Amino acid sequence: MKGSRLIFTLLLASSVAVVQLAAQQTKADQKPIEEVKAKAEAGEADSQVQLGLRYEQGKGVVKDHAEAAKWYRKAAEQNSAEGQYNLGVGYYEGEGVAKDQAEAVKWYRKAAEQNLAKAQNNLGVCYAYGEGVVKDQVEAVKWYRKAAEQNLASAQYNLGVCYERGDGCRDGVAEDDVEAVKWYRKAAEQNSAAAQYNLAICYERGAGVAEDRVEAVKWYRKAAEQNFAAAQFNLGICYERHEGVAEDWVEAYKWLSLAARQGHEAAKKYMSVLEDKGLWSELLTPEQLAEGQKRAREFKPR
Repeated sequence: MKGSRLIFTLLLASSVAVVQLAAQQTKADQKPIEEVKAKAEAGEADSQVQLGLRYEQGKGVVKDHAEAAKWYRKAAEQNSAEGQYNLGVGYYEGEGVAKDQAEAVKWYRKAAEQNLAKAQNNLGVCYAYGEGVVKDQVEAVKWYRKAAEQNLASAQYNLGVCYERGDGCRDGVAEDDVEAVKWYRKAAEQNSAAAQYNLAICYERGAGVAEDRVEAVKWYRKAAEQNFAAAQFNLGICYERHEGVAEDWVEAYKWLSLAARQGHEAAKKYMSVLEDKGLWSELLTPEQLAEGQKRAREFKPR
């Protein structure tokens, strides 16, 4: 019953706010908003991007996506790769501007041609799905690879998916499980939950790597601790079946209930069957059941 299916959904680079502010707030966000505005109005591209980010997040100003897009555009028109990327995200998501995938592709491409990894990855996704551009798997792989070689986790995961012959990138590269594992691992080591989950599946199946249930559990756990529902379900089943880990029904209950809580269909069905048939009381003492419920209740994603 384990949901040991690879996940082939392609990943866009993180949102403007997550990528940019995490990297820059230690210095740029400490500047007074008046200083940022003055420099932006004087035409300094970096400050224009920063002002756009402030409006994006509502830091020191009222949150305003349209105003953010205005300042990203000013920076983008000065050939700022960050401004071009952020404006592309706005067009892709329809934030601050009308949604327009062709315009998103236009601005992603400008930033990608300046070697901005997150723009290269997002341009690859657009080619993979034919969003704003004619679908072209070879082009998708080309742009993923450029970003992956710059160590962008989402692109490394996407390239791994392509080598697995996943939906959205068939025929971009020849099927190669070993290469898939290589790229999944690179992304997994950067804490990509989707990559950790797929790497665990590869270890469980022995696809592209020697079968190793202990390693599978290790990677399921890393993804599960990030609240990745499919990994939580599989980790719960591993505890139930003594696969790669000692049998532990308290831990099984914890992880299965966490997955079910997120709407994971197999987990919901599994929990429902055990509850309806009164099997939990046969598998766990009242104290153990209470402990499993407590662990699930107190779980905090890492």
